[in-house]
Amino acid sequence: MPYTLAPAAPEFLSKDQKPAGDRWTLNFGPQHPATHTTLRIVLELDGERVVRAIPHIGYLHSGFEKLGEHLNYNQYVTIVDRMDYSAPIYNELAWHGAVEKLMGIELTPRCKVLRTIAGELGRIQSHLLCVGAAGLDLGAFTAFLFGFNERERIYDIVEFMSGQRYHTSWTRVGGLNMDLPDEGTFKTMVKKFVDDQLPKALQEVETLLNKNRIFIERTRGVGVISAEEAASWSLTGPMARSAGIRRDIRKDEPYLCFQDNWDGQGAPAVDFKVPVMTTGDCYARYLCRLEEMKQSMHIIRQLIDKIPQGPVNVSPEGKEVLPPKDQVYSSIEGLIHHFEMIMTNRGFESPIGEVYNCIESANGELGYYIVSAGESTPWRVRTRPCIYINYAVFPKLIEGHLLSDVVAVLGSVNVIAAELDR
Repeated sequence: MPYTLAPAAPEFLSKDQKPAGDRWTLNFGPQHPATHTTLRIVLELDGERVVRAIPHIGYLHSGFEKLGEHLNYNQYVTIVDRMDYSAPIYNELAWHGAVEKLMGIELTPRCKVLRTIAGELGRIQSHLLCVGAAGLDLGAFTAFLFGFNERERIYDIVEFMSGQRYHTSWTRVGGLNMDLPDEGTFKTMVKKFVDDQLPKALQEVETLLNKNRIFIERTRGVGVISAEEAASWSLTGPMARSAGIRRDIRKDEPYLCFQDNWDGQGAPAVDFKVPVMTTGDCYARYLCRLEEMKQSMHIIRQLIDKIPQGPVNVSPEGKEVLPPKDQVYSSIEGLIHHFEMIMTNRGFESPIGEVYNCIESANGELGYYIVSAGESTPWRVRTRPCIYINYAVFPKLIEGHLLSDVVAVLGSVNVIAAELDR
């Protein structure tokens, strides 16, 4: 049976909340396709009206944080890829940004530009999934196809630059796993995507949804949260900005090419706008993500023709950075260095201390906290996953709405199960 009859007026409701009739308990998920993942919500219903929602997580628990205590700082990148799997590159940027902060490593200008471009492609990648699914959840399948077509084009670019299509595992301490195999081809692929392919797809999505009466009535005024409430719940990303909070780590705590003098020669930070709305409903969150994709295209256009020449990794004077491949193949010192770093799992010893580093991912503040005891593996790893924080407000957002509104609100939060369960 998908539901059971529950006694009327349970203890968790006040007198003015108690309905006159019977109450139903309904399991939403964990197999329901509209949950997008292994997610279960126990709903208390008065007719079709949601009185209370109780999220249940843990169906995808993988022990991600504990694994960080048993793998060295480069090996762990394959694990963080699996957290927000809709845009894996963001977890890599946040993780190795924290390690480099702990080690006091300053990246090369070429690496900063390539990481920034990859990060903005990841933002577009994540938002395409969320915006497309916003239509799909409410019956508009065509918008979902437009979004997934463009995600495939990003996968082509990711595969070209990293050698892997899905879980890139591209970053390394002090740089990248590999430089671009052909810079000219990379520029051509990216320019075609941001100048021609993606703008057409976004225009199609806007034509389908922005003035669609059904879509607007299903999203406008649904799942509303105010700026004060968003701040008290520690919401970040589009969830917060759609409610009126102008918070973006790229502006407030700049990193990579979002900070001035990123090339060491006085280059200004890349220019972009932070989309902010005030209504705080599902429709506002949808519009914020649409505009953020346009701003990401603007960021990429500023950098794609300014990729500096030079090394992509910092100089491997110590043991923190992998040696270049030509040294591995041509010198005994490079071969021994590579052997110790990779084959023996020794890695390198890190300074004793603790550090927290965060970036602005597609869903908000994504951070990693590392405690180091001076060994080749962290003593403690903790992640600040934006999905986990943002999802906590879901019961409040859905309270008082109809059962059919659950999929609209849930989709606007953009829940990724691996960031919930870790």
